[in-house]
Amino acid sequence: MSRLLWLLPVVMLAQAPPKAAAPAPATDEEKIIYSLGLSLYPSLAQYDLSPAEVALVARALVDAAAGKPAIDVVEWRVKLDGLARGRAARVTAREKAASKTFLDKAAGEPGAVRTASGLVYRESTAGSGASPKATDTVRVHYRGTLVNGKEFDSSYRRNQPAQFPLNGVIPCWTEGVQKMKVGGKAVLVCPSEIAYGDSGRPSIPGGAALVFEIELLDIVAAKP
Repeated sequence: MSRLLWLLPVVMLAQAPPKAAAPAPATDEEKIIYSLGLSLYPSLAQYDLSPAEVALVARALVDAAAGKPAIDVVEWRVKLDGLARGRAARVTAREKAASKTFLDKAAGEPGAVRTASGLVYRESTAGSGASPKATDTVRVHYRGTLVNGKEFDSSYRRNQPAQFPLNGVIPCWTEGVQKMKVGGKAVLVCPSEIAYGDSGRPSIPGGAALVFEIELLDIVAAKP
């Protein structure tokens, strides 16, 4: 009987109608506070939280604000690193599966070439200038997205071309940009092995393939 009584609140919660979503921020102060949540989320992204788990985090914030936590945080927060490692492996496996499907599809597009490294290269606009060497410094415009189309970086958005030594970037770029000519544009689809690997970056999941739209503006300097 006691177990049934313990389960009753859970059953009632499951049967209760969903609560309406909180209204969108309207005032400047509400938008600032909302931005606080957006700023905090990247630190939680490594845990690959489900909607229910995000709701649990939100409850923890409410309980902490009220000074009534449901558990001893000192006892349980030491387990966060283990959770992060396990969730990161899950994210990486999922990203690799999605990336393989995307890479195979990209390799089948007209004009696409898949190299021995796994890079899928497709010229979108032919250039008429010189091609850089790995030891050259180049100036480019670019846009980088994940396979789901989410943009993680863009020199176009900053309205400022990027300049760097070609042998100082990810291997996918070092290989792919050497195939271009000044004035040309190309799409590079980079498997994680020649991008950021299983570790990823704050805005790039481990194991993720990346898509770069690149415009080679100039070869700034060439080392002998």
